[in-house]
Amino acid sequence: MLNEQILTHAKIVTAERVFTGTLVLRDGLISEVDDRLSQLPQAQNLNGDYLLPGLVELHTDNLEKHLSPRPGVDWPSASAVMSHDAQIIAAGITTVFDALSIGDVNPKGKRMQQLPGMVDAIAKANAADMTRAEHRLHLRCEVCHPDTLSVFRDLVEQPLVQLVSVMDHSPGQRQFALESKYREYYIGKYHLSSEQMDAFIVEQVANSKTYSDRYRRAIVDICLPRGLSVASHDDATLAHVEESAGYGMSIAEFPTTLEAAQGCRRMGMSVLMGAPNIVRGGSHSGNIAAATLAEEGLLDILSSDYYPASLLQAAFTLGAQLDAADDSAGAGLARAVTTVSLAPARSAGLHDRGEIRVGLRADLIHARAIGTLPIIQQVWRQAKRVF
Repeated sequence: MLNEQILTHAKIVTAERVFTGTLVLRDGLISEVDDRLSQLPQAQNLNGDYLLPGLVELHTDNLEKHLSPRPGVDWPSASAVMSHDAQIIAAGITTVFDALSIGDVNPKGKRMQQLPGMVDAIAKANAADMTRAEHRLHLRCEVCHPDTLSVFRDLVEQPLVQLVSVMDHSPGQRQFALESKYREYYIGKYHLSSEQMDAFIVEQVANSKTYSDRYRRAIVDICLPRGLSVASHDDATLAHVEESAGYGMSIAEFPTTLEAAQGCRRMGMSVLMGAPNIVRGGSHSGNIAAATLAEEGLLDILSSDYYPASLLQAAFTLGAQLDAADDSAGAGLARAVTTVSLAPARSAGLHDRGEIRVGLRADLIHARAIGTLPIIQQVWRQAKRVF
């Protein structure tokens, strides 16, 4: 058949188990999943390598690195999108939610100026079928910024928008409950003098009091009737979680404590943590380790955040840890892979992808593993090889 492909002698990773077998792809979909090997001459032999679902990334600001590759350098947005897309697909990510920030707390930042060009470049590249991964938009709303709500209203009608998160990076809020930590972080990040930092703190505290609660409620009220998934960010206490759940948020991005993650589970919120946290063995900012939440059964979704290649490596690392803990011979890897495929897809309302199952999109990764380091050999999106 002209539109048929057969992939055989592969370790197939489904949502429940890992087994050696064969996939048949037809018309962009998975049409057969078999635990036998194909002897047909047209079958592609994967030589015992892994065959996994394409990864679904909900939160990455990787595009910003391509738009501003060096301080003071603005790269053309269309070229930046294509470079970003190449890195994303090489990491096995077949569906990516590009996280674009509305409301820059950086006093020297250019995110707000870059935003219209970023949205336009992503939309045009998608419409022209120029990208190898499927790109969607995740609007990150800094609710303590005066212009956030008006800019959000302008962008939310863009058809690619499917995920929204709300956050308040001001002193006394979420991860910055201690002003000393806030001061230390932003002086180091933005290279502010002590006097500049004093003025910055006064401004951010005032903006938070003026705008945050009102903007958070307004943004959620706009999202939910449109069927957009809404995420909280950096919940640190049970009170934070209860507030987020009370607004109708369904995803908790990067909860910083065990208490918050436990509260998310009770409130029915999916817990999203950083894949670099798994790969590095802990949080770079001293928050709860993602592996600890996995051991407690509190980890639902992994995101590459700032490092695309971390996503698949984290799944293999976590899978090895889970298999070692319960001697499940592959079930741990299957569970871990759902955190980078099925769970994020479902959380974002995408029910046509995210696992290897008959009838779903043939978004697939062929990877060879060296210990817990997966080396990607091929990537397919809707049965079309894109890497």
